Order: sequence, then C-alpha cells, then structure tokens
Amino acid sequence: MDILVFGAGSLGTLVGAVLARTHDVTLVGRDPHVSNVRESGVRVSGALDVHTTPAATTAGEGRAADLAIVTVKSFDTPAAVDALSTGAFDAVLSLQNGLTEGELAAGLDAPVLAGTATYGARLTAPGHVECTGVGRVVLGARRGGTDPRAERVGKAFRDAGLDTLVAADMPRRRWEKLAVNAGINAVTALARVENGALAEGPGSELAHRAARETARVARAEGVSLTNRRARASLAEVVDATSANRSSMLQDVDAGRRTEVDAIHGVVVERAERHRLDVPTHRTLAALLRTWERGRGVRS
Repeated sequence: MDILVFGAGSLGTLVGAVLARTHDVTLVGRDPHVSNVRESGVRVSGALDVHTTPAATTAGEGRAADLAIVTVKSFDTPAAVDALSTGAFDAVLSLQNGLTEGELAAGLDAPVLAGTATYGARLTAPGHVECTGVGRVVLGARRGGTDPRAERVGKAFRDAGLDTLVAADMPRRRWEKLAVNAGINAVTALARVENGALAEGPGSELAHRAARETARVARAEGVSLTNRRARASLAEVVDATSANRSSMLQDVDAGRRTEVDAIHGVVVERAERHRLDVPTHRTLAALLRTWERGRGVRS
C-alpha cells in the first residue's frame, strides 16, 4: 500500500517505520526529525529492532495515498483535517487518543476508520524512536460492523509485522481505550510516576474511579461498556506497561500542552449532556489545565 502517516511523533514514527518494511510510506512531521529521517532513515530500538527508510516531509497538503494514518495530538486534529482535505485518500485511519474520528469524518471526503494502538513509543532523538512495549493495533469501522477497507488495512499492517486485529465493535473499544487513558495519563502525569505505580495504592484507586466514570458515560452514550470491563482493561494495561512513562507524563516532563481535553474534557462534556456527575474527571482536568496555564502552554 501507499501510506501517509500524518503526525510523525513517537507513535506515528514507530508505526510508519514498521510499515515501511513492506509498504511505500511517507511520514509528515517537523524538523529536525524529518530532515534526519531523510538523511538516515528511522531507527527503532528497544522492544523492536527496525531500520527503514520511509520518505519524509514537513508538507502534508496535496498528498494522495491508499491510506492516511492520523497520529497527531488530538488538539491538532483541525490542522490535520485542513491539510488532508487538500489530498485524495481511499481511507483515513485515526490512531489518536480521544474520540476524534467524528471530527475527521466531518471534514474529509474519505471514509474514516477508528483505531487504537497500545504499542509503547518514545521519540529519543530525531530519527530514533524507542519501542517501550509491543502492543496491538485494533481497527475497524468507526460505527461498528464490518468494512472491507478495514480488512485491507488490517492485512497490510499484519504483512509488515504489526500485531493487528480488525474488530466489528469499535465503538466499545474506543470508549474502553478512553477509560484506560483516563485512568493512567493524568494520574501518572500529575504524580510523575511510571504506569506500574498505579498497580496498587492511592494512585490505583484514583485511576479506577476515572475508568468507572468513563464507563458510566459510555453507557449513557449507548455503548455497552461495563465498569468491570473498564477496570479490568485498565489493570491489564498497567501490568503490561508497568515500566512505561505515559504520553501525558512525557508531555509534562517536556513542558508541552497535554491532551487533557480529549481524555478528560470530552468525558466531562458528554457527562453534562446526560446530567451525570464525573467528579474525578473534573478534578484531574482542572489540575492539568492549571499546570498548563502556569507553564504558559495554554492561553
């Protein structure tokens, strides 16, 4: 396949580098990362050992490909829509945090697939990403059911060596992933701890409250996600990624804006529609936004 990865950060670069084993891949990102990829390719170390030479550019407008994979931060989704709308794609796949697929679908002519990825990735230097844990990509039709485009993309991912599942229940899986993100990201970022610190103790209790609140809102939205399933998934990910530093913790360490709106803000917003109370999400969101404003990364 001819594949465009829009948002060559840590996860986008990892996925793009692995896909480039088999497919024609172009990474869209920022310098100096892009310049280094052009000169020396991408090196993946850690749990995966990969070196490939995908194309790389800082310009995402006017592109054409069989598939566009969107891996930008959730708050950069409008910019991704603006750029991708000038191109032509058979399908678009979101591997972002949050519930961004609707925003992509509203602004793009191409069909949008939903996806989640649990591969751990950390961009250590321009052109070099560390895989901190081998996970799985799950993708499918964003409203559920089967889609031949999803099957084709899933096969392309598996052919390149990515553990990939094509699922017919993506609405539930998207909310389950959101529950896991809600439980892990803010707590690890605010406490400055690795994921494994949430296996027990006060951090675990706080994380599980956030996951339960997310499941409750999901059910109000018509998605069948039990508290037990959300909490079990959270515990499984904490155990499997115990040594990982969450993406939000990496943002806080670097003094960057976080994805608080996509992970906690969206749950608060949806809860208000259904007149539900989500005090854990409100508190975590308020703390993160206070930190962002104090650091000058949010106006």
